[in-house]
Amino acid sequence: MTYKLGLKLWSTNTEGYLREAQRLYSLGIYDYIELYIVPNTLDTLDKWSKLKIPFTLHAPHFAHGFNLAKQEKMESNFKIYKQVRLFADKLNSKYIIFHGGIDGNVEQTALQLASFCENRALIENKPMMALPNKMNGKFCRGYNLEEIKYIKTAANCGFCLDFGHAICSANSQNKDIYSYCEEFLSLNPQMFHLTDNKDITSPFDSHLHLGDGQLNLDRIKRLLPKDALVTLETVKNSKENLDDFIGDTKCIRV
Repeated sequence: MTYKLGLKLWSTNTEGYLREAQRLYSLGIYDYIELYIVPNTLDTLDKWSKLKIPFTLHAPHFAHGFNLAKQEKMESNFKIYKQVRLFADKLNSKYIIFHGGIDGNVEQTALQLASFCENRALIENKPMMALPNKMNGKFCRGYNLEEIKYIKTAANCGFCLDFGHAICSANSQNKDIYSYCEEFLSLNPQMFHLTDNKDITSPFDSHLHLGDGQLNLDRIKRLLPKDALVTLETVKNSKENLDDFIGDTKCIRV
């Protein structure tokens, strides 16, 4: 399959990774950058815009104060979104990926996402359970097919299927993990996220390098359509190079 592979970086990664990203793109290692926008980093936009690389963006999530599921966060959410929109416009981003938020309710998630009137928006599915001791919340919005379908319809947005998150959600619901991933394909995802899992039975994801965990990668690859946009959200072992990412791309291209 001729997948289009994405390198996940943060807007703050303008030192070693930026130079490495340009080098690996010139070698044909990957096809686009998925850039996570840390709030209040517009000063980095000029550096990213100088790269002649296609971009898709990831809006901040709960850990950076962005929580679409809470009404009281609406004003600050919109201020953060406006920063993301500036990045998206300048970088000619094809998509902007959003998390549904923590706790709150899915109706609020859809309402706020719709209020952005953002035709590049994709909602990403989440695990059911938020990471303990990190997220200051319990339940993720957009953890099942019903919530993702509701948000897609109410906010008129697309969908990014995160396989690791789907597996975690399936475990929380006592469902078969690979069948559950396949069910999400009925929502016609425009993009995909992929990592390995340390414990394939866990409700929490671990973002391991491909081949370092228990994921049956061949079964996942059979679910990917031809020319799928697949961002590899694997960990990075070095702050100076992306050599480990090269290994991840080889795993999925085999």
